[in-house]
Amino acid sequence: MQLVAAWAGDGPLATALQRAPADLARAWQLDWSAAVTRLTAASSLYVIGRGLGLGIAQEAALKFKETCGLHAEALSAAELRHGPMALVRAGFPLLLFTQNDGSRAGVMQLADELVAHGADVLLAGAPLPHTTELPTEGAHPVIEPLLFAQSFYRMANALSLARGHNPDAPPHLRKVTETL
Repeated sequence: MQLVAAWAGDGPLATALQRAPADLARAWQLDWSAAVTRLTAASSLYVIGRGLGLGIAQEAALKFKETCGLHAEALSAAELRHGPMALVRAGFPLLLFTQNDGSRAGVMQLADELVAHGADVLLAGAPLPHTTELPTEGAHPVIEPLLFAQSFYRMANALSLARGHNPDAPPHLRKVTETL
């Protein structure tokens, strides 16, 4: 990000990067315990992002699987409407990440549709009635997804423990893979 800010001459991004360590410390302290409550008994969920938030959605889905034993599938907000929406019904949990950029309007529209289907929507990045709002630390849109991840990691640790898992020793996980 520092290279991009320098090459692009993006002063606001450079300033945001200087604040990032303090923002990350505050993001770690945010209370996402509502997500633990909602997801402890879940059997699967979708994790939704768009643009720069999609990478965080993919990381979150992976951590749900490996540390919480919870089936999670990451999707772009645009992809959800093409087939995967068929699984969404009353009570189906979805975690949506929405950073403050051009993708927000579409993610918020999707969140509203999901609420109308009766889904259990956990929303990080913006408030919306009838969703579980997960508090976030506002920042430059390029930095915001990293702050979401920071808050998510703390919640994922708590969820893993609540589901009876050891987040530091996921089953069958090998940190080194061998290619034959």
